[in-house]
Amino acid sequence: MAFIAKTLALGVLVAAAAAGGFAWWSQQPIVGEGDSIPFTINKGSGAHAAGQQIAEAGVPIQPLLFNLLARFTGKSGKLKAGSYELKPGTTPQRLIDQLVRGEFAQESLTIIEGWTFRQMRQAIAAHQGLKHDTVGLSDGELMARLGSEYKQPEGMFFPDTYLFAKGSSELQIYRQAHAALLQHLDTAWAQRAPDLPYKDKYQALTMASIVEKETGQKSERAMIAAVFVNRLKLGMMLQTDPTVIYGLGEKFDGNIRKKDLETDTPYNTYTRNGLPPTPIALPGVQSLGAALAPAKTTALYFVARGNGTSHFSDNLTDHNRAVNQYQRRQ
Repeated sequence: MAFIAKTLALGVLVAAAAAGGFAWWSQQPIVGEGDSIPFTINKGSGAHAAGQQIAEAGVPIQPLLFNLLARFTGKSGKLKAGSYELKPGTTPQRLIDQLVRGEFAQESLTIIEGWTFRQMRQAIAAHQGLKHDTVGLSDGELMARLGSEYKQPEGMFFPDTYLFAKGSSELQIYRQAHAALLQHLDTAWAQRAPDLPYKDKYQALTMASIVEKETGQKSERAMIAAVFVNRLKLGMMLQTDPTVIYGLGEKFDGNIRKKDLETDTPYNTYTRNGLPPTPIALPGVQSLGAALAPAKTTALYFVARGNGTSHFSDNLTDHNRAVNQYQRRQ
């Protein structure tokens, strides 16, 4: 009896030691330093398969211990499939929690103010972290997939940095950017100045895209918008080069020539009155605000000074004088 009692006691001590060691292990960093290690959990994977996939990706963890920890904590059936990153300092317990919560590896994509929609599509198609499921869609088909009331995509996506889980659908980015644009446009429209020469929000968006392309100086955007608004009110042609360039499309080689200004297209504001039929770029929030709350000025002209700023004039005589001074150096 004494031998049996001693054996049982020894077994209890061994079990307690093992349990204590297991608990200690679950709270120790898997890797203390270095780069994050990416790994993927496939759909339908249980704790055992997940542990193997993590180890095969280069994470120094024993699949058997991982499986036991998931089972002992009651989370073996709650692990979410997806792409993850093991960051330095992560413990086995924290790893289990990460998989249960679905804290997927984050990717990012930045859409630049002033890009055309074509440039946006190229950037999305080139991003390796996205699932490329819209490549074969036309622009119209893409807008239809988004359920948008707008048929033309130009200008209809908000330039910003978007975060997403690795492997996300391209449609997710398009949907987020489109919704963000509509929200910003609605906000700016609700706060618009009185007596603006726009028939609707879409025309305001078109103006914002022109303002976006006409200046890199954020402080001048309200003045640039005011010049074009004043011209519209007087029935003057907008005569803005960015619309001509947009109308040229891939024919534009970096230089705008006199013949380009004289060649009629729907976007040539030197040959046609009013706004072009669609936006010409993706405007940011400041250009939206400028188009709907332009500066109070009687200016009708502006010319680049050559230092990043513009000179504004109320009449053609003063404008020609400014052109001679800043452009022709006379």
